[in-house]
Amino acid sequence: MSDTQVGASPAPVVARVSVTAAAQALIERLRAAHGPLMFHQSGGCCDGSAPMCFALGEFITGDADICLGEIAGVPFYMSRSQFEYWEHTHLIIDAVPGNGGMFSLERPTGMRFLTRSRLYEDAEWKALEAQGRPS
Repeated sequence: MSDTQVGASPAPVVARVSVTAAAQALIERLRAAHGPLMFHQSGGCCDGSAPMCFALGEFITGDADICLGEIAGVPFYMSRSQFEYWEHTHLIIDAVPGNGGMFSLERPTGMRFLTRSRLYEDAEWKALEAQGRPS
């Protein structure tokens, strides 16, 4: 016999990354200018820990990267090792005035993407455990 009850609703899907209205507007602006996009959360080095926006395929992901989900229809990647540190936090991608990452598409716009975060609530964490880790 299955552990699933007949008529039981599935566990809610919890997003690991979301986007503010300001970031969504900037993404739409960049998509109109550059076509399909992708994000990779920088892990330090040249651009600190900024979310970097690229034309889709311009940044090559590999086995060391995982896709956390999509924001505004755009895939969002992070290195597996960085995910180990941020696993318990929901990432919120925002856009604020300033200079973007050196290699990120928003740099000439006068805006920059910024990662904000918050810890998951207990119910969200339980749902995430049921969903499994991103791959």
